[in-house]
Amino acid sequence: MKLLSSRREVLAGAAALTVHCAKRRGPDEHLASVAPASAPSAPEVVPEEAGSVRESEGGALFLERELEFEGSAIGPEKALAIVPAWGKTGERFPLLVALHGRGESVRGMDVGARGWLHDYELGRTIARLRSPPLVREDLKGFVDEARLARINASLAERPFRGLVVVCPWVPDLVNERDRTNLDAPLPFGRFVVESLLPRAWDETPALRERAATGIDGVSLGGRVSLVVGLAHADRFGAVGALQPAIQENEPPALARRARDAMADAARLRLRLVTSDQDYFRGATTGLHLALKSEGIEHEHLVIPGPHDYAFNRGPGGVEMLLWHDRVLRGEAPL
Repeated sequence: MKLLSSRREVLAGAAALTVHCAKRRGPDEHLASVAPASAPSAPEVVPEEAGSVRESEGGALFLERELEFEGSAIGPEKALAIVPAWGKTGERFPLLVALHGRGESVRGMDVGARGWLHDYELGRTIARLRSPPLVREDLKGFVDEARLARINASLAERPFRGLVVVCPWVPDLVNERDRTNLDAPLPFGRFVVESLLPRAWDETPALRERAATGIDGVSLGGRVSLVVGLAHADRFGAVGALQPAIQENEPPALARRARDAMADAARLRLRLVTSDQDYFRGATTGLHLALKSEGIEHEHLVIPGPHDYAFNRGPGGVEMLLWHDRVLRGEAPL
């Protein structure tokens, strides 16, 4: 297990990665086949200085544990577990399965497993949530003053306690063959519940209870999170989706799956997050309305931001971690 020795090391590395990632293609070049033709171009990502985040205490921030699977329901797999290092002896944390977007799917298992930590700078997000108050730059500027104030007030009242975040490689499930097939993620879902969760429970200080286990993801990962989470509602207490890559005609079918999942399982927390420049905002709003018509309790959040790495590094990571930190402990989100 690799130890990241301090917040300063984490944040310096994140800044270097920001420079590297800003020179690469944006994630939505890989989504061209599924995004609307009128999708807006992504703005340039401007890296921040690592010094904009304060280090309020010494010691380790988190540990990394690589999980490799030679055989599973989908063949070889790899995941990265991000484990809080600030817990007391014997302390256990809720478990979040976090799924990346298509840009990492097509770059291989190693890149995909580290997508949230490296490409999306989740280490930096964890550091900032541990050292509030947040400022606009922590969300890459994609936040209004009211939302920022609410987040900071909530963190002042209930500090971020942490999650074991397990990040598997997600295969390309929005390719030409699978992009309109809602059943395409189901074999991956079997891998998650049959192989990934048991390894995470055995090798990390993760709570085993359903109510303390969540799944979430962005873009392709958001689509997969919805399909897998609803198919295995007996294993997850919370299902989230950030800018999910769903098609305009899919909300009714997803709403029916959600209705069936809610009928067969104990209470399931469900949230949809989209943004004002999200390619999939229309379809996500359609799913919100379909869920509402079915009488399914859920949250629907629309925030500022593009469908791009800047969103994942800013409001995407903040909203995902903070929501699961609360709801997987049975608490109100904010």
